[in-house]
Amino acid sequence: MSGETDLELMASTLEASGRYRVLRKLENRRLLATPDGTPTRLGILLDLETTGLDPAKDEIIELAMVPFTYGLDGRIFEIHEPFQRLRQPSVPIPAEITALTGIDDTMVAGLSIDTAEVEAFAAPAALIVAHNAGFDRKFAERFCDVFTTKPWACSWSQVPWAEEGFEGGKLRYLAIECGFYFDGHRAADDCVAVLEILARPLPRCGVTALARLLETARKPTCRIWAENSPFDFKDILKARGYRWNGEANGRPRSWYFDVDEDRLEQELAYLRHEIYQYEASIPVIRFGAHDRFSDRC
Repeated sequence: MSGETDLELMASTLEASGRYRVLRKLENRRLLATPDGTPTRLGILLDLETTGLDPAKDEIIELAMVPFTYGLDGRIFEIHEPFQRLRQPSVPIPAEITALTGIDDTMVAGLSIDTAEVEAFAAPAALIVAHNAGFDRKFAERFCDVFTTKPWACSWSQVPWAEEGFEGGKLRYLAIECGFYFDGHRAADDCVAVLEILARPLPRCGVTALARLLETARKPTCRIWAENSPFDFKDILKARGYRWNGEANGRPRSWYFDVDEDRLEQELAYLRHEIYQYEASIPVIRFGAHDRFSDRC
């Protein structure tokens, strides 16, 4: 037997004992499933590294996009060649960002990312997926207009990881639970790892993680604005998951909460009975994947 076969046999023997779990190094695969005539689309898994967390003032230092062909049933068939570029920001990269990403000022010196190239690469995609779309989309849309025209989905928040027995949605934790590890510290490596996870069946429902992601992304979201809610109930609203909008951004200065459409009437009834204590008129806006995670919402 070859050395590789011997290693796999040893790993399988350890696992079969019930006393060990073996993590396999992620091997970058191009073909994940055999095409069988199922209608397909082109998606892009996107990941960014930035100088900080604020899209209004911080800057992109790395942009990676990994295209993939997927079926409308949630199977991933093929992973294509990635787009990965570094960019020198207008200020030095903070030390804590270098420690987190491995990217320092010498690596990005003199480099830029051509927005026309980004637009051409992303234009064919029917869907953009990010593992933290609430973060990545805001930066991406400020950088290139093409990202404002695409529906987005979030593999961290839109897959019911807890329902499936996972204790969280962090990428490296999910990888370990799926039985593999990866050495990469760069954005494209993270993208490939996410695709490997999304391609696998979930342990309880049996469908792929991408299938559940697509199901969630297709549903409309309802944002409830609890305008003029009594001040004394602010801690209750916060504990329930409501967030406060206190910025002068053209939206109500109030608590707000996002729910699926099938939970809307239940949440409005709760607000009227428990918070307002009368039949209040409560503003609601609806949006979908084209606007979700964007500053437009």
